[in-house]
Amino acid sequence: MAQVAPDVQRGRVIAATYCAECHSIDKVGPSPLSIAPPFRTLHENYPVEALEEALVEGIVTGHPSMPQFSFDPDQASNLIAYMKTLE
Repeated sequence: MAQVAPDVQRGRVIAATYCAECHSIDKVGPSPLSIAPPFRTLHENYPVEALEEALVEGIVTGHPSMPQFSFDPDQASNLIAYMKTLE
C-alpha cells in the first residue's frame, strides 16, 4: 500500500472530524446531506487551493445549513492537501 504524506493524513482526519457529517469526503459515495457537494467534485467548479484563505478566515458558503468554520493555517493547508488527492 502506498505511503500517504503526513499533511494528507492530517487533512483526512480534519475532514472526517469536521466535514463528513454532511459532505462525502471520499472518492465515491453520496454526501450525507444532499445539498453538500462531495469533496471530490469541488475542483470541478474552482481550484481547491482557492479555499485555503477562506478556511482560515472563516468559510461562508452558498448553502445556509453549513456552519461557519475557521481553521488555523496548518489545518487549512492539510485539508487542502487531502482535497487535492480526491481530484
